Amino acid sequence: MMRKWVERALLVLGWGAVVAAVVGIVLHVVDWQQKWMVLLASGAMWLMLAGVVGLVLMLVARGWRSSGAAALVLAGAAWLVVPSYIPEAGAADGPELVVLQSNILFGLADPAFLTATVRDNNVDVLTVEELTIDSIAGLRKAGLEEQLPYFYVEPTQSGGGGTGIYSRYPLRDTKKYDGFIMSNISATMEHPQRGPMSVFAFHPIPPNLDFAAWSAEMRHIDEILAATNAPAIVGADFNATHDHSEYRALLDGAFASAADQTGDGVLLTFPADRRWGPVIGIDHILVAGGVAEQIRTLTVPGSDHRAVLATIRMNR
Repeated sequence: MMRKWVERALLVLGWGAVVAAVVGIVLHVVDWQQKWMVLLASGAMWLMLAGVVGLVLMLVARGWRSSGAAALVLAGAAWLVVPSYIPEAGAADGPELVVLQSNILFGLADPAFLTATVRDNNVDVLTVEELTIDSIAGLRKAGLEEQLPYFYVEPTQSGGGGTGIYSRYPLRDTKKYDGFIMSNISATMEHPQRGPMSVFAFHPIPPNLDFAAWSAEMRHIDEILAATNAPAIVGADFNATHDHSEYRALLDGAFASAADQTGDGVLLTFPADRRWGPVIGIDHILVAGGVAEQIRTLTVPGSDHRAVLATIRMNR
C-alpha cells in the first residue's frame, strides 16, 4: 500500500515537472507582445529542463503511459535547445579575430582586469556597454589604449547608457544610431588582411524598464543587421536570451551566434554578482562572414555581467 501511494505521489510530481516543461516550450516558441510573458520567457530553458525530472520521476513510479507523454514533451524541448549545442559544420580560411564583449556596470568594473584580459588574450576588438567618462579614464590609465589604440566611444557621465568600441586596427565611418534610449553604435574597422569590416556594439534598454522601447529597439537592430553585408561582428548586451523571439530574429539572415557556431549553446552571463547567478544569457557575440572557433565567459570584477570572449576565423 505504501509503495502505491509513493508511486502516485511521484506521478503527481512528475506531471508537475512535465507541465512546467510544456510552459517553457510555449514561452520559447510564441512571439509574445506582453511584458510579463517576455520576462518569463527569459527562463524558458530552465522550465524545459524540468521535463528531464518529470520523465525520471514517472519511470521510477512505473507510469509507462505517463513516461511516454513526458518523453514526447522532452523531445520537443530538445528539438528547441539541442541544436545550439551541436557545432556547426564548415570552417573559414581567413584571418583570426579575437573579440571581447563586456558590460561594465555603470563603469564600475575593474579597468586593470579588463585591460589584462585584452592583453593576455590578444584581443583585437572590444565592445563595451555602460561606459562612463570616468571609466574611459580608468581604462586609459590601465593601458587599454596601448593595446587597442583605435576607439569610438559614446560615454555618459553616469548610469548605463554609454557604449564603446576599441580596436587594434583603424576605425572609420563611426555612427551612433537614432531611435535608441542608450548609445548603440558601429564603425568600420580596416583589417590589414580582411579589409573593411563592420563592428557593432548594441545595448537596447532592458524590457523590464521600458518594454515598448525594448521591442522597438530590437526590431531596429534587426533592420540594421539585415542591411549589413559581411564581414561583420556584433558585441552586445541585448537584454535578451535565446528564448526570446526578438533575439532569434537577428539570426535569420547573415548573422550567426558565435556560441551556436562552436556548440557551446547558452552562455550564462547575468547576474554575475549574485551567489546564485548567473542564470540567463543576455550578452552575445554575433558574426557574419566568419566562423567562431572558441568561446567562453569571464568573470569581470565589479560588473554584474560575465564578459564573452570569442576567437573567430573570418572568411577570405
